[in-house]
Amino acid sequence: MLWTKQRALFTRLAIHRFSALSIAEKFTITPEIKDALKRNGPVVALESTIISHGMPYPQNVETARSVEAIVREQGAIPATIAILNGKVHIGLNDDQLDYFGKNGPAAIKASRRDLPVILAQGKSGATTVASTMILARAAGIPVFVTGGIGGVHRGASESFDISADLTELGRTPVAVVCAGVKSILDIPKTLEVLETQGVTVATVGTTRQFPAFYTPNSGFDVGADMSPYHIETAQDAAKIILANHELQMNSGIVFAVPIPKESAADTKSIQEAIDTAITEARTENIKGKEETPFLLKRIAELTKGESLSANIALVKNNAKIGGQIAVQLSQLKQQT
Repeated sequence: MLWTKQRALFTRLAIHRFSALSIAEKFTITPEIKDALKRNGPVVALESTIISHGMPYPQNVETARSVEAIVREQGAIPATIAILNGKVHIGLNDDQLDYFGKNGPAAIKASRRDLPVILAQGKSGATTVASTMILARAAGIPVFVTGGIGGVHRGASESFDISADLTELGRTPVAVVCAGVKSILDIPKTLEVLETQGVTVATVGTTRQFPAFYTPNSGFDVGADMSPYHIETAQDAAKIILANHELQMNSGIVFAVPIPKESAADTKSIQEAIDTAITEARTENIKGKEETPFLLKRIAELTKGESLSANIALVKNNAKIGGQIAVQLSQLKQQT
């Protein structure tokens, strides 16, 4: 009964957001996803910036298709989210995935602040973690899989460069399954900001150590990079999501999934490449939304593709865990 009431509330909130965004004109949801949402079936949101800005073509499109296939193998339905010609698409077909893969950085990297402009001007945009959370919530999708979330950039004490992802996690009740924050960021400070935002953070596995994207752990002193909690199963994660909704927390959840050890990059070589890439970015005055794509590309070059291979592996692993969580959450909803 409690979930029925919460589901009605969640639906009303979604309808309100749809109305505010003129859903009939601004949103396109595939029939498969629409049907699944109506029956509380398992759906997993996926971002599009990872396709346009996170990897080179054709690996980006190949990875996107593989990730969608992995989600389906778990029994869930993938919903890649993007904006095409001023219309939000919840679910992309092969041609649309290929469009974002080939056009790459030409697509606007769309965070929360960019959505109104892109929609109003009829432009196309690839969604970040923050904007994907907003649009997933509007569509009624509670589980979102990505590679890594944004965070506090190194040197933020001077630049104040902190990702909008962290603020979004504090005000949008979507569970984000990721491999932690990107290694180019300041992990301990990111965890501090997440705590300030009231975001539930749990590492999925047998340890509380917060993963560092390319590697299972960051290498910081013990205690500096620990998640507040750890869980071992997808069902545990689903129960936390359900409780979050029942309490009307209106904040997100981070489920940090360490990259499998056999797929992880070498910690020393990755750290050396990150330090070099950051120095080059500072020298060339690359800042803001251009910094992360530059760093990821440069790190891939410096590691001779090792970081890219790790990136692809971790996204696929996240998709597997995220799909399982979505299925477990759907089953819990059916039982309540």
